[in-house]
Amino acid sequence: MVKICCIGAGYVGGPTMAVIAVKCPAIEVVVVDISKPRIDAWNSDTLPIYEPGLDEVVKACRGKNLFFSTDVEKHVAEADIIFVSVNTPTKTRGLGAGKAADLTYWESAARMIADVSKSDKIVVEKSTVPVKTAEAIEKILTHNSKGINYQILSNPEFLAEGTAIDDLFKPDRVLIGGRETPEGRKAVQALKEVYANWVPEENIITTNLWSAELSKLAANAFLAQRISSVNAMSALCEATGANVSEVSYAIGKDSRIGPKFLNASVGFGGSCFQKDILNLVIKINDYQKSRFVNRVVSSMFNTVSGKKVAVLGFAFKKDTGDTRETPAIDVCKGLLGDKAQVSIYDPQVTEDQIQRDLAMNKFDWDHPMHLQPTSPSSVKQVSVVWDAYEATKGAHAVCILTEWNEFKELDYQKIFNNMQKPAFVFDGRNVVNADKLREIGFIVYSIGKPLDAWLKDMPAIA
Repeated sequence: MVKICCIGAGYVGGPTMAVIAVKCPAIEVVVVDISKPRIDAWNSDTLPIYEPGLDEVVKACRGKNLFFSTDVEKHVAEADIIFVSVNTPTKTRGLGAGKAADLTYWESAARMIADVSKSDKIVVEKSTVPVKTAEAIEKILTHNSKGINYQILSNPEFLAEGTAIDDLFKPDRVLIGGRETPEGRKAVQALKEVYANWVPEENIITTNLWSAELSKLAANAFLAQRISSVNAMSALCEATGANVSEVSYAIGKDSRIGPKFLNASVGFGGSCFQKDILNLVIKINDYQKSRFVNRVVSSMFNTVSGKKVAVLGFAFKKDTGDTRETPAIDVCKGLLGDKAQVSIYDPQVTEDQIQRDLAMNKFDWDHPMHLQPTSPSSVKQVSVVWDAYEATKGAHAVCILTEWNEFKELDYQKIFNNMQKPAFVFDGRNVVNADKLREIGFIVYSIGKPLDAWLKDMPAIA
């Protein structure tokens, strides 16, 4: 029986291993992590991450051929194939702070594998890492090899949170990179056979190590450039009276461009996009967030001081509870900087998480709990509520920062009746029907759409 062990029980390791287990009943899959609370959560009824369909997959095979354990060394020693999906945060200090990836966790995982292994291993790089990480890992393993053979493979994940289980069941492609030696090819074949249990052969691409590593970064850079291009267009649309949805629909009909990733919004988030890409794209993304805050403040007579502002949605996109690098953090901080009273509702993000995010410095979130600032003093001007109507009651403005489907279905007449007037809606995800809201009486700002007469008179920069 092939034994697979995955080091790291996070957003990548957990779902990926659960799907391998459910699709390959003949393989024993163990996910290990040094964090006991995290492993306990994976073994409980309340999984540590929210992902549509994940519960069913885990419950189908947990205890049969899928296990979650803190006994890292035992399971690494027994495994034939070891996936490493530990965190690769952005460095917060030292050389390359704010830009370079911090490979501390990766390196300690590699040294531990070398320490405990008694048989040959295939080590698979699953986290998003800088190109040439595999080479560094290979050096650590071979210098400490004690006569054991290691083959390093790169198998980057292309999951999108919110659709991870679908993406794993029906991937566009599975990419496996390895050394171009007989042993390297054999290792690639072994991993290919695992995926071939459910992925058609033509969708499994094999390349050399560096191509696989670079393809992941390149894909993220291309996608992020698309978002930033359309966000740059949105500012132009507002200034000229064009409608960004019509423009992106028109250019998306060009088969060379295609329709995906062309929705203008308040900015992109997620843990990988920020890290993987170029400063040019990040600058447009930061500009988009500050432009949104400026639009809110300037529309409301140039001050939000003491005014209640409802924030609907805090996750970086719908169908996930993940708040890593979410634009909501910068928008909320901007509003708090002008002394607004902010009331936040998100169907999947806890109050504790929101308070932590708002109290942290950039990139701190990506380091382990014990290295993060301890129990941040909760931000006094922030309340977190469990209901959109509660959040908007008595507010001067509503900011929609995540495109949760339920925000389309809200009773906006009821919300309007319970708000201060003039009542504003700032739609950072273009989810509401602006014309209907205007009929109710709202002043509406939608990113990249023609401006209300009210907003035209207010400068975009506060």
